[in-house]
Amino acid sequence: MLKAGFVSLGCAKNLVDTEVMLGILADNNITITDDPHIADILIVNTCGFIESAKEESISTIIQMSDFKKDGQCRGVIVAGCLGQRYQQELLDELPEVSAIVGTGAWHRIMEAVQAVLHGERVLLIGETDTIYDENMSRITTTPTYSAYVKIAEGCSNCCSYCVIPLVRGKYRSRSIESVVNEVKNLAARGVKEINLIAQDTTSYGRDRHGVPQLTALLKELVKIEGIVWIRLLYCYPKFFSDELIDLIAREPKICKYIDLPLQHADDEILAAMNRADTRADIELLLQKIRSRIPGVVLRTSFIVGFPGEAERHFAVLKQFLLEQKFERVGVFTYSQEEDTPAGILEQQVSDEIKQERYHELMTLQCRVSEDINRDMEGKLLTVLIEGYNSEQPEVAFGRSYREAPDVDGRIFVENATGLVPGDLISAEVVQGFTYDLLAEKKLD
Repeated sequence: MLKAGFVSLGCAKNLVDTEVMLGILADNNITITDDPHIADILIVNTCGFIESAKEESISTIIQMSDFKKDGQCRGVIVAGCLGQRYQQELLDELPEVSAIVGTGAWHRIMEAVQAVLHGERVLLIGETDTIYDENMSRITTTPTYSAYVKIAEGCSNCCSYCVIPLVRGKYRSRSIESVVNEVKNLAARGVKEINLIAQDTTSYGRDRHGVPQLTALLKELVKIEGIVWIRLLYCYPKFFSDELIDLIAREPKICKYIDLPLQHADDEILAAMNRADTRADIELLLQKIRSRIPGVVLRTSFIVGFPGEAERHFAVLKQFLLEQKFERVGVFTYSQEEDTPAGILEQQVSDEIKQERYHELMTLQCRVSEDINRDMEGKLLTVLIEGYNSEQPEVAFGRSYREAPDVDGRIFVENATGLVPGDLISAEVVQGFTYDLLAEKKLD
């Protein structure tokens, strides 16, 4: 049987595309392997969001191409955002690449495989209007107890720095019925944690119904037996409604964890970014969330070095960070992307200043995070066990509702002998660090 190996780069949204392509290959009797030495076909699902992601994608493509000499690989297929965005350039400049499958053509992955096996080089792009549904075969690569569910594809926000609308198309939501049926299928397979993702989850359903439908979706999802946690990621603030806040507050299955990408706090920079909110809007929303959802954990992301960001703008961002005390923060340096409005702006900020501001903001956030985690000492948390410390088998690690998979820290649990991944236990926090917590399992 033919064997295919996969490398999935970038975000969780890209990972779902990878999992669907894996399902299509398996349906066509292709064996999936994690050993590139024995793969007949190697597929790299790329990210092209920012410059560092593009560099990682190109490097990975070249690394995988080496297995044409060192293994039995007959071709390397490039899928995802980089292929969608640069198409012919990749075929022209990288002779190692056998086929390109864009974001609108993932369902044609077998067509690409067959072409490569026949010695052809193909470019399959298609239209950026496709989206998977519950009827598609999908092989999840996450742990058996946790899965991502993509509720919408594309984006219509058109932030001035972002290429997502170019490579993923306009925002388009799945139906509530489709998402519910997929989550039911996942629950039947033992999944306990559902992580809802889209480029902008709070806009879910707006393209179909004229108004957002995230609360309507969540009201159906919480009814599904077996699901313990439902986590909301990528919640843009514009359509974060009072109704959604109240639902999160009263529904135990919905994690009191909100990923709210803000990108900046200065009104001039927010306007230049074409963001829909002002600082006053954001502060009002944060006040509502914190006052009405006890124990809520807020994660956000910021961009430093956006064109025209002067020291006074950066000072506003620093003050905002210290005032708001977010539990989780990701900081990114601005990446100048062609074909974006921000890419042609004057007053581009130097890489040196971007790096200085990145490190300064992260240093401030480290202090905030450590203070927050120290305040957790003595508190009880329900911890989802994910694995063991290889050097200390009596110490397990996992996450609570406060930590999203892949992006946040871990909780290390002492006295954890006998537990297995997927177990949910009660643990008391004994020490807080900058990113992680140390806890002890509570005896029954």
